[in-house]
Amino acid sequence: MAADAPERDWSAAEAEIMEATYRALLEHGYAGLSISRIAAELGKSKAAIYYHYDAKDELLATFLEFAVDRFEATVATETGDEPTADLEHVIEKLLPLQPDEEQRQLQAVLVELRSQAVTNEVFREQFTRIDDRLAAAIRDIVERGIDEGTFRDVDPSRVAEHVLATVNGAMYARATTDRESAAAATRVSLASYIDSELRRHP
Repeated sequence: MAADAPERDWSAAEAEIMEATYRALLEHGYAGLSISRIAAELGKSKAAIYYHYDAKDELLATFLEFAVDRFEATVATETGDEPTADLEHVIEKLLPLQPDEEQRQLQAVLVELRSQAVTNEVFREQFTRIDDRLAAAIRDIVERGIDEGTFRDVDPSRVAEHVLATVNGAMYARATTDRESAAAATRVSLASYIDSELRRHP
């Protein structure tokens, strides 16, 4: 979780708290998370956190914004001039074909946090913004591909929502079941979708 945030100018203190929150979430999950454990990861007192955030859920809502900022910054620096490769790169970032342990833990944490959005309006608003931003990132790549003649003249918003919904579904399955082959099958299906629905063939 590095790189400069494209949307919000995070202070050094805020970034340190967000990184500590990330480490504490990976170790303890949402259920075991507390301000005390975040403070322990931060190496400071709880007062240093309460100076910026009134409660755990407010901190976590801010963490989600921080995480998507970092994701967008990473995608912005790692994508190039080839829309097909860029779209595949974003999908790999969202749904790694062979995730390492940290990626698996992070996906599990995000699924756990998203489940809170069913009854927590703050989380619901934040996940709505996250999905809107991710869909926009995918849509921008598709629009660029259409403009450059790489992709067919499709509806970019429809494609973006399809890709994001498919990725989200596979992410939940990976985090909540032992169906290890499901994510790989989804990636193959998405690659076929991109080739048949998007790519312009000679």
